[in-house]
Amino acid sequence: MSAAHPDAALAGARPTASADVFPSPRLYNNDLAPVSRNNRPWRAYHVFTLWANDVHSLGNYTFAIGLFALGLGAWQILLTFALGAAALFVMLTLSGFVGERTGVPFPVLGRIAFGIRGGRIPAIARGVVAIVWFGIQTYLAAAVLGVLLLTLFPPLAALEAREVLGLSLLGWASFALLWAVQVAIVSRGMAMVRRYVAFAGPIILVTMLSLAAWVFTRADYTIATSIDAPLTGVAMWQKIGAGAALWVVIYGTFALNFCDFTRCAASPAAIVRGNFVGILLNMMVFAAIVIVLAGAQFAIDGRIIQSPADIVATIPDTGWRIAASLSLVVLTIAVNLVANFVAPIYMLADLAPRVLNFKRAGLVSALIGVVILPWNLYNSPLVIEYFLGGLGAVLGPFFGVIMTDYWWVRRARVNVPDLYSTATSGDYHYRAGINPRALAALLPAALIAVAISLLPMFAAAAGFSWFIGAVIAGLLHALFMPRRVSYRQQDGEAIARDGV
Repeated sequence: MSAAHPDAALAGARPTASADVFPSPRLYNNDLAPVSRNNRPWRAYHVFTLWANDVHSLGNYTFAIGLFALGLGAWQILLTFALGAAALFVMLTLSGFVGERTGVPFPVLGRIAFGIRGGRIPAIARGVVAIVWFGIQTYLAAAVLGVLLLTLFPPLAALEAREVLGLSLLGWASFALLWAVQVAIVSRGMAMVRRYVAFAGPIILVTMLSLAAWVFTRADYTIATSIDAPLTGVAMWQKIGAGAALWVVIYGTFALNFCDFTRCAASPAAIVRGNFVGILLNMMVFAAIVIVLAGAQFAIDGRIIQSPADIVATIPDTGWRIAASLSLVVLTIAVNLVANFVAPIYMLADLAPRVLNFKRAGLVSALIGVVILPWNLYNSPLVIEYFLGGLGAVLGPFFGVIMTDYWWVRRARVNVPDLYSTATSGDYHYRAGINPRALAALLPAALIAVAISLLPMFAAAAGFSWFIGAVIAGLLHALFMPRRVSYRQQDGEAIARDGV
């Protein structure tokens, strides 16, 4: 299909296509290849269960219950999550459509806007955040498992007395067990991830609804709709807005690499239906559970819980407490797989496609997650606030550039085969494989987002840093990219893999 080059200002200086091997082994392997439209197994149910797991993570419950502790009442919490869910539905549906249309994973998707080499920049930024959180989430799940093991085998308490590198021997044993389970799952590829998520989703929903029903019964079927001194007036509305914004930011990382999953979606309708139930409806169910858990426990003893794990600890029957604890472990594994494990696997496979396939990259990613000693990072406020907070703020500008480039600049027209070509005449070669215009849009937006996120003088706007960075980067990218260019459209079926 003939058309003008997407960057006419740069194309004129390029020679014609070279005789490079295509697809280039530096850019392509079976895991990075587009997924054939004839073999995409993810239906609406699989998209829904992805959210059924991720929304109900223990970290999300801690965040939401914190809104209750800060003074928001029942209807304010429902409104907060309704606003956040509406924004996320739009963002993640648009992001999901990109994966479904192109069939490529996030590191390859980044090549469209940033170039065949520059695409590694957003992939690395997303992957580094994910690896750190993979280790931290595995550590937090290991803590729950450790309590469960002590309940079943009290003599194991002796292992709590000795520490190695900041973690008790029991902690190491629990961490190693969960680490091995996750590695075993990803070693079977994305198909096994899909099956595990589909299996875990209903378990999590039943567990959380059962916990809410149980604590509601203990409170004699009453709940406190707010703390004794709830927020009112301007302060209330500010907290609602900030809470909704932070809820969106929590999923700002996932919005980038949602294509890692939707590239396997059977149709756009599967994404819309899965997102509608999994984001809009499921998040409102989540908010209702939060209100019942926090409100009922507050009505019982005036105590504000931090997460459902606090409720589980009060279950008097040992058998039910064990079952609930196992469900929380199942949940955390599912959340870790979809939010923190898949992204770094594709990042590493993109960095060394000749050496690392999905299985090997998964093992390397998991090993890094151990070497960084995540329990020490989790206990360091500086790491959480400055490193992960600052790097997380940078992901907003990446999202702004990539989405603006795909939907506004190119009008969803992508030449998929050229994403795997090193030919200097390729659509995504730009300058030595890097699009300077995309970087020019990214850098000032990223600096502004990080400054707003970390500097005390911008504390009031810190929760909106992701949005501010995304909007600035998107506007700059739309301004810098050449106009009146006809972009080439070509699917990747000729080089596609059978399925995942």
